[in-house]
Amino acid sequence: MKSQGQIDIKTYSYANDGKIPNHPSFSLLHYKNVFEIGDEIEAVLTANHWRNTWRGGVFDYHHYHSNSHEVLVVDAGHATLHVGGVQGEEVFVERGDVLILPAGFGHKYVDGSDNFAVIGAYPDGVAYDLCTGDPIESERNLQVIKDVPKPSCDPIYGERGPLPSLW
Repeated sequence: MKSQGQIDIKTYSYANDGKIPNHPSFSLLHYKNVFEIGDEIEAVLTANHWRNTWRGGVFDYHHYHSNSHEVLVVDAGHATLHVGGVQGEEVFVERGDVLILPAGFGHKYVDGSDNFAVIGAYPDGVAYDLCTGDPIESERNLQVIKDVPKPSCDPIYGERGPLPSLW
């Protein structure tokens, strides 16, 4: 795993587009090329209190989680993801990249390699919900998103990682 000083961090912020709320205060964080082959990704996440891990892909429709932040670590391949809802933008991710999505932040798989896979996790192992921008969700979820606490640790670099200062 690369040290904090060896990585580039990009941030993405978008307003509520009427379907995908995004987060009113926190930006999506994209850490480039963090993990290398052989790194124990789940062990790093667990050590930093990000649990309830899973392996798989990203849904091919705009969605978000209102009750939890989420980390996605690209474990294999590469992909283009659309972040921030319809008004957002496409972002290229590849093996070793990390995306930290604040509660409410939209994301969607667009295209990628056949072997594209991510490992996902949530602060303190929260059981996340799945929201798609249905108008019925909207009103209730805005307050839920605002009430999700800032994580105590960066999922990769722990208490001294960049997340606490960027959020």
